[in-house]
Amino acid sequence: MSVVSIFFTALFYISLVIFLVGMIRKIYQYWITPAPLKIPTAPTPLTQTGVVMRLAREVVLFESLFKSNKWTWLFGWLFHVGLLLVLIRHARYFWPGDLPEIFLLVQPFKYAAFAMVIGLIGLMGRRIAVERIRYISAPSDYLMLLLLLVIGVSGVVMTFTSNHTDVIMVKGFASGLLSFDWANLPTEVHFLVHIFLAFSLLAIFPISKLLHVPGIFFSPTRNQVDNARKKRHISPWALKQEQEQEVRLNETLGKDE
Repeated sequence: MSVVSIFFTALFYISLVIFLVGMIRKIYQYWITPAPLKIPTAPTPLTQTGVVMRLAREVVLFESLFKSNKWTWLFGWLFHVGLLLVLIRHARYFWPGDLPEIFLLVQPFKYAAFAMVIGLIGLMGRRIAVERIRYISAPSDYLMLLLLLVIGVSGVVMTFTSNHTDVIMVKGFASGLLSFDWANLPTEVHFLVHIFLAFSLLAIFPISKLLHVPGIFFSPTRNQVDNARKKRHISPWALKQEQEQEVRLNETLGKDE
């Protein structure tokens, strides 16, 4: 293997470990964070099925964003759907051996890269052009959008221009990462930039605002049933504290008697 291939192989595993450890840690943190109050936002679901349907609409349709701002919803939805389709198409590179025929169905997904890039350009333009959004934007917000944009544009360049790369080598390298049968990768600059930024994104994902991906499922404004009048809502830590106070009160009353 070449030095470049060794570097990117090591970078992938390092990024993957950081991603997995970081995601597990954050999800555990979300899981144990208490929700002391019932705070679902209106219109509130009255059943658990309603909560599931609400989360499904949020994940698939970005319902609350659609109600908030149509332009932000349009660009955000284009980006996320485009990214999803592109990732599905990229799965063929990691598939060991010959590809099943089902992968022929995802070939048109390559055009989703344009939706992804257009969505990112719109979101970047929103942060620059809208004063109130620009005021609350941190440098990391711009850098994250720029990182995603360069990844998307470099992918479009490799797919739709004459700057193609050797997809056979790409598949050998990518599938080898999962089977530990390591191989050389293409050395075109645009390809190396593409995967370097993709692996970097994998590493910084758990410490970025991209954590809204798992975070939405732990948001009490989205995952709670509006049944506060029918069922008392109390967090485990509050229940434990209440029980301890009751024990101390009984002990005090026992001493007085």
